[in-house]
Amino acid sequence: MLRRSAISLLLVLISVCAGARTRPHYGGTLRVEIEGDPWQQPNGIARRLVYDGLVRLDSSGFVQPAMATDWKAENNNHRWQFKLRPGVHFSDGTPVTSVNVVASLNASCASNCPWGAVRALGGAVVFTSDAPMPVLPALLANDAYLIALPNPNPSSDDRLLGSGPYQTAGFANNVLKLTANENCWAGRPFADGIEIRVHRAIRDQWLDLSVGRADLVEVPAEQLRQAQQNHMRLLTSGPVTLLGLEVADTGALASSMLRGAISQAVDRSALSNVIYQKQGEVTASLLPAEISGYSFLFPTNRNLNKAHELRGGIAPPTLPISAPGDPAIQLAAQRIALNLREAGFNSQVTTGAQRGDLNLRAFALECRDGQSCMEELLRMEGGTAGFAETAPGPAALYKVEREFLDRKTLIPLLYLRRSWGASGRVRDLHLDVAGTPDLADASLEDAP
Repeated sequence: MLRRSAISLLLVLISVCAGARTRPHYGGTLRVEIEGDPWQQPNGIARRLVYDGLVRLDSSGFVQPAMATDWKAENNNHRWQFKLRPGVHFSDGTPVTSVNVVASLNASCASNCPWGAVRALGGAVVFTSDAPMPVLPALLANDAYLIALPNPNPSSDDRLLGSGPYQTAGFANNVLKLTANENCWAGRPFADGIEIRVHRAIRDQWLDLSVGRADLVEVPAEQLRQAQQNHMRLLTSGPVTLLGLEVADTGALASSMLRGAISQAVDRSALSNVIYQKQGEVTASLLPAEISGYSFLFPTNRNLNKAHELRGGIAPPTLPISAPGDPAIQLAAQRIALNLREAGFNSQVTTGAQRGDLNLRAFALECRDGQSCMEELLRMEGGTAGFAETAPGPAALYKVEREFLDRKTLIPLLYLRRSWGASGRVRDLHLDVAGTPDLADASLEDAP
């Protein structure tokens, strides 16, 4: 009996010690390195640390409260009302009101918004539209609609104020410093601060991670295999970035036959195997297979004979392919230009921001359900899906997608994942639905 009691006491002590070891620690500074701009849209790594949205998406893609506590649809989804959370303040102490929320939304979306009009109504924000808005809450979770307040004393590093878990503390020597927002409505984050070193080459990021100078670094899709071979501790999202070729429907490419020829000429498998080292999911569908379930209905194989047939001997002028962005996208554009020359087109890759007849573009998706993903993608292309009801079936989704893709103004090519390398001192780190690290919930093993 005494022996059993001693064993039970020992097990209790072990479980208590284990719990103490696994409990998140407060304190410390988390060091992040990136190639680009932490404020870029969409999905700049600093944006959701400093700003909040009316709502957010959880890891499964379900809409959850944020600055709004509840919402309801009226008039067959033509009107939505979002009730604001009371007692929320921006980092300078300014109360969050429906008036400044509306001002922020109007500043972030001047045209082609998911709503027709937005106005303040007491402690609520009201959206109205002539067309139904069945998935407006999910769309409002997007990065583009985070709420910010113009800083009355703006500087180069602190132009806007937010109500998120961190606030800006300075920018110098390519390092953005964030400090914990002690008064954040969602609670104080675990790390005292975050330092984001910007414009850092991938090779330098990886070196800093290996010697303990960085805690979180980027892993481009085309280098994921190398990172795995290096036994890097990785976090990888689902397919969240669509690589697509935009095709103008005016000028030299006004003919749908020529646009169809371009679609048939592109070799998606070569892009995946050669440029992205087999880390790209070949697709001719707007939605990834895990969301739609029907992407296999869109053929992905190249058909060079069909491309020549559709071109019909027409020799349009040189087609510029705009490919702003990272080196992998530029290499992919060069590969596409080679495909087109084999189909009888003359094309040339340009790296400037000016849009041409052809534009190779990465579309970042912040969604997990087919309807909001479709709405999001088509809105990026200047249109809308036009769903009247919530949760249409696969047949309705397929019909909308088929009608859009038949225009041949956007040619889906690959779906890519986002990956990050993390040091062993970072705990409780996960990615959001767009593949961006959720650093607000992360803690440091060696924090005091």
